[in-house]
Amino acid sequence: MNFAALDEARSFLAANPDIDMIELFILDANGVPRGKLLHREELLAVYESGRPLPSTILGLTLNGDDVENSGLVWDVGDIDCRAYPLAGSLVRLPWRQIPTAAVQVSMHPQEGLPASIADPRHLLIKVIDGLKAEGYHPVMACELEFYLLDAKRDGNGRPQPALDADGGRPRSTQVYGLRELEQIEPFLADLYAACKLQGIPARTAISEYAPGQVEITLEHGDALEAMDQAVRYKRLVKAVAHKHEMQATFMAKPFDHLAGTGMHMHVSIADAAGRNLFASQDPAGTPLLRQAVGGMLASLLESLLLFCPNANSYRRFQSNSYAPLAPTWGVDNRTVSLRVPGGPANSRHIEHRICGADANPYLAAAAILAGIHRGLRENLDPGEPVQGNGYAQATELLPTDWLTSLVALEQSAWARDALGSEFLGVYLAVKRAEYRQFMAEVGEQDWRWYLTQA
Repeated sequence: MNFAALDEARSFLAANPDIDMIELFILDANGVPRGKLLHREELLAVYESGRPLPSTILGLTLNGDDVENSGLVWDVGDIDCRAYPLAGSLVRLPWRQIPTAAVQVSMHPQEGLPASIADPRHLLIKVIDGLKAEGYHPVMACELEFYLLDAKRDGNGRPQPALDADGGRPRSTQVYGLRELEQIEPFLADLYAACKLQGIPARTAISEYAPGQVEITLEHGDALEAMDQAVRYKRLVKAVAHKHEMQATFMAKPFDHLAGTGMHMHVSIADAAGRNLFASQDPAGTPLLRQAVGGMLASLLESLLLFCPNANSYRRFQSNSYAPLAPTWGVDNRTVSLRVPGGPANSRHIEHRICGADANPYLAAAAILAGIHRGLRENLDPGEPVQGNGYAQATELLPTDWLTSLVALEQSAWARDALGSEFLGVYLAVKRAEYRQFMAEVGEQDWRWYLTQA
């Protein structure tokens, strides 16, 4: 566990004498950052002896409700669990009016019990360590899409795209359009500056398929470090958007008539010397790459809840939408779920296209890598890659409802072995509680469909 040394905090405070407040946060299984706002003089104690956080902090629903059967509430008396800062995570938040820094913490494996069993970052470390024990070193990167929305709702109380630089409301967009990026230049300038300050390698920006929809790629690297960066990047995007009087959302499908938002995960496996074990002149990669694909396909249904964790996540799965629909793979083909991009032999890797942008990067990465490990251990064959239109050739479709994915994970012996029954016990309790809450809520669609017809 790469907890930070005390000298890191001392050096930061010396270099930033104006910092008054410290935002301490931990990421729960839903990807929601939760924590406390501390004063400057409290920081060193956090590095020396950790910070107590209630056990319930890692067993809450998306809306912040306790889940009593998670095992983290009354059973343990909502006990304090100690969390420690992660190395390299103490950074300035340049958009805050009060000079403020942020530090990410994670539960200590022993001092953080029982909450540490539900810490999503621990799960990713466990999966990575299992691969490394057999000589496989995962390399990953994220591509995250998001929408920029107006901070104000429309006359019907619904979200709407943010105003462009000319003061108008964009009603259409040109995919890969440069004018669209120029219209949000002030936001992008602050975002890139903040990424640079925080050491987040934000690279190419792309105007996507809908008004206000943007994608920015992050650089590949060590899998754990890459997911740490993705987690902090999502917080940063939302904060910079707020500064510019906009709202950034990573919701998977915020509008029924517009494109959904995905989180494409790029993954390869290196040896201990850093050599890409997927590298090949063959566009389809090495036999090891094919085994990795086979493992991810074999585990896809059982992993789907970690890739698409919410009811809204499944609205993304629509034909001819560039969102995947089936357990398929192909070479340089965007109609499949697992794509092997083109490029030089040494860059050969797999693009996992299934996750919604609402997925927790730690959990999505853990499930992807666990699937890869399965494929390598069992020497799984993915079959022939799809050529041409993968939508038209699909013979088996991914489920398009939340409950099917929830049940598949609950019943998976592979998932219990690969991810751990303790973690799954908490996670599934939370998801079951959310499912019940969601299905019990009566809203606008119910009234529109059934009020006068039933």
